[in-house]
Amino acid sequence: MKNIRWALGPALVAGLLAMLGCREDESPTAPEPAPALAVATAALAFDQVSASLDHTCGVTTDHRAYCWGLNSEGGGDIGDGTISNRLRPALVVGGHSFRQVSAGWSHTCGVTTGNQAYCWGRNFSGQLGAGPISEQLKPVLVVGGHQFRQVSAGSVHTCGLTTDNRAYCWGANHYGELGDGTYHVRYQPVLVHGGFKFRQVSAGSSHTCGVTTTYKTYCWGLNANGQIGNGTNVGAPKLPVLVAGGHVFSQVSAGYHQTCAVTTGERAFCWGDNASGEIGDGTTSQRLTPKAVAGGLSFERVSAGIQHTCGETSGNRAYCWGDNSNGGLGDGTTSQRLKPVPVSGSLFFAQLSAGYRYSCGRTSAAKAYCWGFNGDGELGDGTTTERHQPVPVAGP
Repeated sequence: MKNIRWALGPALVAGLLAMLGCREDESPTAPEPAPALAVATAALAFDQVSASLDHTCGVTTDHRAYCWGLNSEGGGDIGDGTISNRLRPALVVGGHSFRQVSAGWSHTCGVTTGNQAYCWGRNFSGQLGAGPISEQLKPVLVVGGHQFRQVSAGSVHTCGLTTDNRAYCWGANHYGELGDGTYHVRYQPVLVHGGFKFRQVSAGSSHTCGVTTTYKTYCWGLNANGQIGNGTNVGAPKLPVLVAGGHVFSQVSAGYHQTCAVTTGERAFCWGDNASGEIGDGTTSQRLTPKAVAGGLSFERVSAGIQHTCGETSGNRAYCWGDNSNGGLGDGTTSQRLKPVPVSGSLFFAQLSAGYRYSCGRTSAAKAYCWGFNGDGELGDGTTTERHQPVPVAGP
């Protein structure tokens, strides 16, 4: 595995080892190259983007899925049928029309306009949901015949929400992150126990959270840092546990070792690990129950990444907080921020996604921008240059 993965620390490495069991632009030759160049570099119009460990994916407004970044060591995370790294968006093959995509740490999943879930990449713990098969360089159908409307790819597990609001999960389950009442690896979707109907589900590193249709938030899986939000930092509940505090959340995001959520009143709360300030309350103290993000901002959504968090306000402005060692907060610096700071520039963001040391977002004008670490091309700007402010994602 590459150094970026090992940089996450020995605990994660040990966990992953346990789970494991152990270019592009054609140069024009015609006399008038301008038209070909325009086609090659034309920016895509994105409806949604998803940042992860070392690759990024997005869905365009015409329902095509593109991915970029590390592909060789991830075993086909890009989904273009190759193991070649991509510094620009590469079309996911298969001819599927996608409505939503989620980039995980070792794989990627998406939901088509026909409500079918497809996954691609590594499958050492069944995270593709297609049975005990090898890694896949192209999308494969998630088995079980379920009709999905949303999918969320975590570290080495995946969860999805069906059209009848039932949550299913599959893949690694060493900490109970599948919520089926066991710690058994599952190679195809299993129902999350409890009889809940969810409006949204989010798969993190080794835990999962979901918001019910009655706006109650439940989490399950690893709780070593209090990411379950039940007031403790012990155990690994294999069944959904109600998040403490009685808050009425409309959206939740499970990150590395922290979780964040937004109330129906547009207030952001976070809980769990806070060593890098990813909770956003102005401290580095671990929080075992939801703690209000400082600043009094009105948030539409939040995205919990790996050691940092981002969110877009109700006015479509982007803010980030936490680790900033590679400029992943987008404020033009590499200084750690314990409270939300605005992302540089005058861009209006309709959706954000926090990854590992970098972030991406889609503007109200359907343009994708990324910032932060770029050693594997995860910013999609055609380079491997680190960026401390948003740069536009290049054309394919």
